[in-house]
Amino acid sequence: MQKNYKWYVIAMLWFVCFLNYADRQAIFVLFPLLRVQFHISDMQLALLGSSFMWMYAVSGPIAGWLGDRFSRRGLILSGLIFWLCVTAATIVSRSYWQLTILRAFSGIAEALYFPAAMSLISGYHGPDTRSRAMSLHQSAVYAGTVGGGVISSVIAEHFGWRANFILLGCIGMTMLFVLLLFLKEPPRSFWTTQETPGTKQPAHMPLRAMLGDIFGSVLVLRLIFVFIGANFVAMIFLVWLPSFLYGKFHMSLSMSGISATVYLQVASIAGVLCGGVLADRMAHGGRGGRMRVQALGLIAGAPFLFLTGWTLSIPILVIAMIGFGYFKGIYDSNIWASLHDVVRPECRATAVGIMNSLGWLGGGIAPLAIAAASHHFGMGVCLSATSLVYLLVAGVLLWNARVASRMREAHTVVLP
Repeated sequence: MQKNYKWYVIAMLWFVCFLNYADRQAIFVLFPLLRVQFHISDMQLALLGSSFMWMYAVSGPIAGWLGDRFSRRGLILSGLIFWLCVTAATIVSRSYWQLTILRAFSGIAEALYFPAAMSLISGYHGPDTRSRAMSLHQSAVYAGTVGGGVISSVIAEHFGWRANFILLGCIGMTMLFVLLLFLKEPPRSFWTTQETPGTKQPAHMPLRAMLGDIFGSVLVLRLIFVFIGANFVAMIFLVWLPSFLYGKFHMSLSMSGISATVYLQVASIAGVLCGGVLADRMAHGGRGGRMRVQALGLIAGAPFLFLTGWTLSIPILVIAMIGFGYFKGIYDSNIWASLHDVVRPECRATAVGIMNSLGWLGGGIAPLAIAAASHHFGMGVCLSATSLVYLLVAGVLLWNARVASRMREAHTVVLP
């Protein structure tokens, strides 16, 4: 195997992840056109977006379990093929309900990707490079969000909403051929506590044993709690920040959408890359190193969260959004690397699927909660109050890092 092949794997998966998030963001950009064509209400548009989220969350644990039982390469390819079929059907859909059902199916297709991809990355990257590898992959999330919004708005404005899915389908078909030719399944060896590759092939664990191993670990449970809290904040800003900028700062509709997306997502790309490099260095000091880097991102990001909702100055608002995005990226860079530090290699994909699912379900409550609270306190106050959530979960992360560092190796799981 070529020495640099493990980085070629990251490059291939980066484009698949970009495609997934571009597809997710595109549907929100297309809402005005879909409302006119299908004569639907805002509530029906909300259901169209939620159908993907709900199915994605429900499918996550199942996709994770499949990733620990079967070929991860095969699952990634199967998910992409299924997604291409759904996209083709979307192009020819003729009713609102057809489109809603197809968006739900796309949630299943994309759910197959993430747990398998994270496990496959850990198969190629040991403790010395895992955070950098996963942070590079994570940058596709932000790039896809920006790219999906910008490209889809331009394409749809000139050629209609169906043209957007034709373009995404062509990109997906190209990636399918690339993966078929070049993506390889790594051996399911694991990394020992001495950070050398093991030679033993991990046996498949029964599902009950996997769930017991995952939910029986206080380290894992705390990481899940932190992820739900951080995702809660992220969903609030994803859904409500454009409307907040439109109302408070009297920006145009297009400017509020661009400002709410570009500043945060581009800054997050820089943060996630810096966080990956820093965490790989910190990880040499013990298993709590990556969690401390995550906590740093949350603590440093809290003041910028507060300023975003509180300031009346547009220049300070821009600085606040950039600062929040950057430190959010530092936290995001180690979400899965930290999890893989405290679960067995046999459970990696299952753990990612469960944590991702619970994070999406918890984050899905956030827009509704803020909508209700804003009637009493105002949207700005509610956005600023999310800084308290960041500080709370940062404290839990530091506690987790301390416990992980103090655990004796003889009483902990094998370090993946």
